[in-house]
Amino acid sequence: MNLPARQRLDKWLWFARVVKSRTLAAKLVGEGFVRVNGVKTDVPAKAVNVGDVLTIALERDVRVLKVMAPGTRRGPFPEAQTLYEDLSPPAEAAAPKDEHAARQPGSGRPTKKERRDRDSFFDDQ
Repeated sequence: MNLPARQRLDKWLWFARVVKSRTLAAKLVGEGFVRVNGVKTDVPAKAVNVGDVLTIALERDVRVLKVMAPGTRRGPFPEAQTLYEDLSPPAEAAAPKDEHAARQPGSGRPTKKERRDRDSFFDDQ
């Protein structure tokens, strides 16, 4: 089967399972959250080629994807992963901002005494 060399950006984002629907892909591109080779685009019909680098600002993170192949269908996730190479930097582990207020996982809510101790510690500073 002869694959096209180019594909619509919104369609490719949907095939690659970056977003749940093609409508959401068009909305993401239309609002300016996608860059193609470093250039902001707001046209969902923008053609992407093999080798293009997409920078996508999602709700909680930024993904950098290199287009490896155009999509033919919205298949399962392992098939969608073959369409791109993920160049995103690794996510940094979220460290607690205040070590005094950090609690061990599963230890439940602080007691009244623990809360008073914590409040008095921060009021002194």
